[in-house]
Parts: sequence; structure tokens; C-alpha cells
Amino acid sequence: MAIGDELASLDFEAMIGGPLSAVIRAQTQAAITSVDFIKSVGFDDDDKPTMVDFEYMKPIEETAGDGTVTITPKPFKLTVPILTMLPIPFIRVEETTIDFNAKINSVQQSTTSSNHKLNTSLSAKAGWGPFSAKLKVSYSYQKSTSASSKTERTYSMKIHVRAVQDELPAGTERLLGILESAIEEVPSS
Repeated sequence: MAIGDELASLDFEAMIGGPLSAVIRAQTQAAITSVDFIKSVGFDDDDKPTMVDFEYMKPIEETAGDGTVTITPKPFKLTVPILTMLPIPFIRVEETTIDFNAKINSVQQSTTSSNHKLNTSLSAKAGWGPFSAKLKVSYSYQKSTSASSKTERTYSMKIHVRAVQDELPAGTERLLGILESAIEEVPSS
């Protein structure tokens, strides 16, 4: 298989789309978690804001009829919607980086060797009788071929997701603004 065929056979749609789909699902889950937090912490079973009461002493200036000013600590009560005091979790994925590395080493080796051998010998006899000659020839040919192929595949994927606390949506800011107007400070009885 050629190296280009190796890479073409990889399912890049799943390799890139899978992590991106997971990021979108995580972002959706984060939004649902924020809504659940606001509902469960910020409102009671009657859909009224959950309020927290604080009692404290506050110095109050009092002017007597003769013009003398005295400062007297008096008890006060502050009622605050709890959502205005807590950080609301609004997480968003700011950046997603998908790094995919493919290393394919393909080594093909082919070796051909051939060997030719020619042996000849000539012998001759001379004398009173008929002339004789003897020729001896040998020829050999040898060829060997070997081929080997080795392919190494290494794949690695690194996914980096960076999430940050997001700004409050406009509707949530408005809700908090309305709840802030419900903050009430009254003298404690």
C-alpha cells in the first residue's frame, strides 16, 4: 500500500469531528448546569427568589434638641437574594486544538544478483596417426532475486480544550439587576 493510500484510508471526519462534537456536547452540558444552578440555588419551590437575611449593628447619628450629636449603634436587618452573592458558573470553551500526527515509514528493498561462469579447455594430440583434438566447454548461469517490504505506522492525537468563565448572558444580568433592587435594609425590631 502506498503512503498516500495509508493517509487516504484514515477517517479524518471521525478523528476531527468526534472531538469537536464532544466539545459542543460539553458546552451544552455546561449551559444546562448553569440553568440548573440558578433554579436550584436562586429560587425556592414556589419560584420565589431565595433570600438571605443578615443582622448587624449600624451607627446612627442622633441630634438632640440642644444640637448635640450622638452616635448610637442600632440593629439593622439586610435581606439579599442569594444569587446576587454567588458566582454563577458560566463556563464556555474558548479554544479547542486538535493535533494529529501520522508517521508512516515504508521501506522496500530489492536485491538482484547474477553469476555467469564459462569454463573452456582445449587439448590437442599430434603424431603419425590422424590428428585429434578435444574441446571441452562448460557454461553456468545463476541468478537470485530477493525482495522485502517493511511498513511502520505510528499515529498520535492530542486534544487541548481551554475553558474560561464567560460573561453573564444579558438575560441573567437583567435578572440579577432586578434581584439587586429587591435588596432591603430595614431597622431590626
